[in-house]
Amino acid sequence: MITARGLGKAYGKMPILAGMDLHIGEGEWWGIIGPNGSGKSTLMQLLSGVESPTEGNVTLLGRELGSYGRKALARIVAVLQQEGLEPTDFTVREVLEMGRFPFLNWLGREEKDAEPLIEAIIKKLDLNGLEERRLTELSGGQRQRVALGKIMVQEPSLLMLDEPTTYLDIRYQLQFMDMVAEWRNTSGITVISVLHDLNLAAQFCDKLLVLDQGKIAGIGTPEEVLTAAYIRRIFRVEPAIVTHPENGAPQVLLTANRASYAGGLPHIDPGCKMEAEEEGDRFIDQ
Repeated sequence: MITARGLGKAYGKMPILAGMDLHIGEGEWWGIIGPNGSGKSTLMQLLSGVESPTEGNVTLLGRELGSYGRKALARIVAVLQQEGLEPTDFTVREVLEMGRFPFLNWLGREEKDAEPLIEAIIKKLDLNGLEERRLTELSGGQRQRVALGKIMVQEPSLLMLDEPTTYLDIRYQLQFMDMVAEWRNTSGITVISVLHDLNLAAQFCDKLLVLDQGKIAGIGTPEEVLTAAYIRRIFRVEPAIVTHPENGAPQVLLTANRASYAGGLPHIDPGCKMEAEEEGDRFIDQ
């Protein structure tokens, strides 16, 4: 679906990302995790075409990302930022209709009748009764559902989520992620998401890409990446890993008053397979 080779970004003489090599296949859900300042959002901006790399390249469906026009790219890729939608005077229906912009001709018209699609998404996201409400009248959780509806109306093949649950309480975090998971299961859409919550990442993502200091520190399944030894190295916290009783996903528990890990952090070579001596920690080759 999307491939990066030697991808890097610098602002002036300050490197932000370097040596990014990855391939994300169609229908996969990848989570990008790592400490603050590790380059997660910058990587998303490069993969979505918002920013241009200073080295390397990105190809989407076998074609150079920069060769796509704005509307052509928007028919394939949708991006949802952590802020979601601002509380404006647009109504819910008006915002959903904006999702069809990539398909309008120069007269502002679309050959396809999008109304059945919009109605189906309103029903799927439980927005019935809110269609004529303005965004200023909605809660944060409701606005995030409208934001998701807008990109569902866009009918992309690749969805990029940059910390989409940051401003939501735990109920709406789970609701949002469940909705994305259902959409993916029914449509086969590819999902790339930056997530701070490691437990959500473990439950929803097929693979995790770990960034540390602007470089890839590891790629693997949640079971391979979310081990106590690895989290201790990357995040400098003292974790305990338990298994979720329903879905078997690894879940990270933190110990109070031990949030500062003073031990030395060994360099991790992402290009090599390696076995950590402690707790059977494993890293896999890209």
